[in-house]
Amino acid sequence: MSGVYRDLAPVHDTTRVPLTVIEPDGHTRGGIVVLHESREFTEPLLELMRSLSEDGWTVLAPDLFHRSNGVAPDKVFGAELFADFDACFDWLTGRGVFRDCIGVLGFDSAGTAAALVATNSRIGAAVSVACPGIESALTPQAIDLVTAVPDLKAPWLGLFGADDPRTPAEQVDRLRDAAARADVATLVVTYPGLHHRPDHPGFDPAALDDVCVVDAQTRIFDWFDSHLR
Repeated sequence: MSGVYRDLAPVHDTTRVPLTVIEPDGHTRGGIVVLHESREFTEPLLELMRSLSEDGWTVLAPDLFHRSNGVAPDKVFGAELFADFDACFDWLTGRGVFRDCIGVLGFDSAGTAAALVATNSRIGAAVSVACPGIESALTPQAIDLVTAVPDLKAPWLGLFGADDPRTPAEQVDRLRDAAARADVATLVVTYPGLHHRPDHPGFDPAALDDVCVVDAQTRIFDWFDSHLR
């Protein structure tokens, strides 16, 4: 089946995580789980998923807030995050995708979640964009990234705007040093003059350098191309 559709993936605690799926036309190269904070699918998020699908990937976006029970959390970390990712992982492997051909991508605090998933699961690759929580954990269920990234189990790419107040440059430098201690490939890239989200021109048009945006998008796609095989 190609195109966009909805599905449910069983979680070990007997709940099911809702998925939005976009499959490529023809054979799939692997799977990418897109973690996100949106309560609804915005056009930029869908466009990103379509672009990844056009590159040959089956793309899943789980609803990380499905357990809210009427109280919507701001962020999902800890055991619930790992359980929901594992459900996505099992959904993909159940459709014939090899575990080393599965990646995870996240933006903002979902980028933090993507990095933490990569410390918990032996997958093919992970990408985090503008992820906060570098030296202070975002929630009691999370771990600060400087402490976490030496335990990365998957190649990890981190992209940051050099002037983002949520990810100060000196903290990003310490994160780069911490990631270098991991047993997998890591790369931390900063883009001067960008305040936030180097992949997305809508966040800071006044400071935007189109070259930075193209470079960030290219790095995301190249990271998956290089490591999901």
